[in-house]
Amino acid sequence: MEAVIVKDIQVIRGEWVFFDFRLAAVYQLKTRKLNQQVKRNSERFPDDFSFN
Repeated sequence: MEAVIVKDIQVIRGEWVFFDFRLAAVYQLKTRKLNQQVKRNSERFPDDFSFN
């Protein structure tokens, strides 16, 4: 599984990026549900976890 995740990490404008739809698939969630949880529990995630 780790090799699959590493393949999904991309560099965009010099930043390492892992798209939300890929992360949701890893946890077998819908993307919308993952994003809701990130918003509701923002204190649990590092500041550089996401951007708008």
